[in-house]
Amino acid sequence: MAVAVAALWVIELVDLALRHSLDLFGVRPWTLSGLVGILFAPLLHFGFAHLAANSVPLFVLGTVLWASDRREFAWATAFAWMCSGAVAWLLTPRGSRVIGASGVVMGWTAYLLVRGVLSRNVAHIAIGLVVAVGYGSLLLGVLPLRAGVSWQGHLGGVIGGVLAAWFLHRRGRPPRR
Repeated sequence: MAVAVAALWVIELVDLALRHSLDLFGVRPWTLSGLVGILFAPLLHFGFAHLAANSVPLFVLGTVLWASDRREFAWATAFAWMCSGAVAWLLTPRGSRVIGASGVVMGWTAYLLVRGVLSRNVAHIAIGLVVAVGYGSLLLGVLPLRAGVSWQGHLGGVIGGVLAAWFLHRRGRPPRR
């Protein structure tokens, strides 16, 4: 996870050197060209303070999920990433730009909480409780409380995390390759 977070810092350094031109690849709601932002938005940030705010939860939650099960990590990340961008594209006002990894953070948080409830596995429940205590307040980010914060992307991430937990629970563990 340290490598992934470090890569985000390198991307932000490149973006700074390019005078923030990479930020144009964020989600641009209600535009066809803005759909490509769903793929790139979590890799981009509005500066180092924004990235710093996401780095610790990305590292901690990502490490917990990665150590728990790499296939679940992949599924939870894909669901959170795509749902965060799609919901931001649908619900954010036209003319906005949405970037940042907080939708993925929200998705991982929701996934780890819901996984424990659905699986009834003692270890998963314990992880969910620790996540609830440490990061549960992040879920307030789905509320439109602060201007300039994409509650829509946060909501999409939570939806993605819940869907991933439900999908993996219904399907059973992803098949080994």
